[in-house]
This record gives sequence, C-alpha cells and structure tokens, in this order.
Amino acid sequence: MLRHDAEKLPPAEVFPGAGIYAIYYRGKLPLYGPLVAANAKRWRFPIYVGKATPPGGRKGKHFADEAPLTSSVYKRLQEHAESISQTKDLNLDDFRCRHLFVDEIWISLAESLLIDITQPVWNCVLDGFGNHPVGKQRSEGQRPTWDTLHPGREWARDLSANRLTPSDLISRVTEHLREFFAHPPDMDALLPR
Repeated sequence: MLRHDAEKLPPAEVFPGAGIYAIYYRGKLPLYGPLVAANAKRWRFPIYVGKATPPGGRKGKHFADEAPLTSSVYKRLQEHAESISQTKDLNLDDFRCRHLFVDEIWISLAESLLIDITQPVWNCVLDGFGNHPVGKQRSEGQRPTWDTLHPGREWARDLSANRLTPSDLISRVTEHLREFFAHPPDMDALLPR
C-alpha cells in the first residue's frame, strides 16, 4: 500500500474489495502543521487509518474465500469524503488516500499494525471520524471529539457537547504531533525491497 501513489479522496472510480486504507492531509490548518510538513514532498504519514470489511464480516459470516465481492473500501472512503465535506474548516481537496485489499481474516490485524506504527491523530487523539450516524437509542451520548473540533456533520449536532472543549483537544493534538514527530518511524524501512 505504501508503495502506491496516493490518490484523490474519494477515488475517481468505484472498485470492489475489502481491506485497509489510509487518509492523508496536506492543508492549511495550523493545528496539523507538523503533519503537513512531514507530508510536504510525499504522502508519508496518515491522519487516519481505517478498515472496511465485507458485509457480514464483523459477525463472522464469511470466510476469506467465500466473502462476497463488494466495494467496502470504496464505500468507506466515500463516507469519509462526505464527513470532511460537511465540516466548516476542512477542504476535501487537501486530502489523499491509499488502500490495500486484504483477506478478511487479516484486515483487523493490518489496520492495528498501521495505526500502531503511524499513530494517526484522528485515530489516536480525535475519536469519532469513522463513526456512522447514531441511532435514536444512542443519541443521548456525547459528541465525538472529532466533531467537537471539526463541526459540521448534521447527526453529531444533536448529541450533547463533549466534556472536552475545542481548546482541550487542540492542546492534545498539538502534544501528540510534537511527541510523534520528535522521533517519527522510518516509513521507507517499511517498504519491501
């Protein structure tokens, strides 16, 4: 996945497959300045890593060789593009993505490994970017931290305010990026020779 060029979010054409993906940012928000600087020449460090399993996969209904051919990864990337487009402070043109098709049995492991190595800020500090709209039964919960810092998704507006303020979250993001980029992993070492 890391050897392939990053492409527009969402990708221009629908494609089938389940697996993992990474979303990259190179925009103007000062908050993400260290990430933008690290990605200036190449899309190296994702802002978010996710997975897309085939329908029924979370419930163990398919084995890898029996999994239906779906567009799970494409659909998730499309959903993420819609979430970004709904915000007031993010521009979809500042994002790129990569994806890798993975046998269903390895999807969660691959996602966890990539998150562990790259520590994406939207996975590690700002929860909720990958959330789907909550149902009526769960609408009494708190607004995800991602929506607190990047408001705009309609379904999140109806949730109660998060106990963490935007100011709290900015401090946490700043500290996370400072610590991570003090000793970033050698992404080139992860590429097969």
